[in-house]
Amino acid sequence: MRQSRSNEQSPHVRKHLLPEECRRLIAAAGKRGRCQLRDKTLVMLTWRHGLRASEACNLQWDQVDLNNATLYVRRSKGGKPSTHSLDRDELHALRKLRQDTTGAFVFESERGGPISVDTLARICAQAGVDAGIAVHVHPHMLRHGAGYSLINDGVDVRLVQDFLGHRNIATTAIYTELAPKRLAAVKVR
Repeated sequence: MRQSRSNEQSPHVRKHLLPEECRRLIAAAGKRGRCQLRDKTLVMLTWRHGLRASEACNLQWDQVDLNNATLYVRRSKGGKPSTHSLDRDELHALRKLRQDTTGAFVFESERGGPISVDTLARICAQAGVDAGIAVHVHPHMLRHGAGYSLINDGVDVRLVQDFLGHRNIATTAIYTELAPKRLAAVKVR
């Protein structure tokens, strides 16, 4: 019988965050460290726009249109780019953040370049602890959380595919697997 190694995850470990957990994570990220506004806005946009960690960390000001409240998302891993609308609180945070940045990157390090994916991972992990989230939080859980949340809210899987920039619908279909509402209309009679 094979014993599991400590670095292997159980297939039953949840790989996404619930919307309430994401909201708590955003709030917690904004209460710690020297760059509270940056960290809170970073976590918020990563979740709400289903960004991969690299997409969030490398987000540049030329992708943000504060006048028209839009965000142009350049997808990595061969994903399809898309344009997302920005909510009022996102716009407010980005306008304030814009005043504090000097370079091309929205989420600057203290040296003026983009923050690293490792920095985002540390922000998420620590904010997860501070928010009382029972699982170890990593940035990709925000992207998965966005996908599951949209599917659970009844958004068509093709729209979720476009929103997340997936080229293949099979990649998006994973979000339908755990959606509790997907089987609500099915009843055995």
